[in-house]
Amino acid sequence: MGLVTLQLGILGGTFDPIHVGHLLMAEIARETLTLDRVLLVPAADPPHKRGVRKTAAYHRRRMVELAIAGNTAFELCLFDLERPGPHYSVDMVRGIRTQYALAADACHFLIGSDSLADLSTWHNPHELAKLCRLAVACRPAYQPDLAGLEKEIPGIKSRLNWVPIPAVDFAASTIRTRVRSGQTIRYQVPDAVWRYITDQRLYQT
Repeated sequence: MGLVTLQLGILGGTFDPIHVGHLLMAEIARETLTLDRVLLVPAADPPHKRGVRKTAAYHRRRMVELAIAGNTAFELCLFDLERPGPHYSVDMVRGIRTQYALAADACHFLIGSDSLADLSTWHNPHELAKLCRLAVACRPAYQPDLAGLEKEIPGIKSRLNWVPIPAVDFAASTIRTRVRSGQTIRYQVPDAVWRYITDQRLYQT
């Protein structure tokens, strides 16, 4: 009898704050791809957001903890927060694969179709495509040029899995703006996260 291989999803992000769009993406990917577990990995200092002010890491970590409480298939992963930079996705995926002793086809890196469209601009995208499968959340507004991507990253099309998600358009930046404007964000984030943002007075200035 062969060994059972853990099928692991990885969802990285600044999570500033984590919102229902992130959770919905993770849950539907878990169901669609029959994943055993999804790691939510708060980013320490993502290269594409250098110079952008971020909420302190301990707040972002705590909001993820609150958001996923009660879902045994979701797990907070501090890999990115606990290592020195630069913080590239390819290094994070490689490290998590080593930590969990995963084969490339058992490791599923969750991204949106907007990120897939920009994948050729990422650090070492060729290696990233070899290290894992890319679970792509379909967003109708973003239609990646797959033929162009294949030319830039040969073999990329064979590394993709498509994850259909409902048309729920939430953005962390919009949520922060609503808080600053005194508008409600309830039901755009889990209740525990909404209470934490309120109690800690996050995003108000």
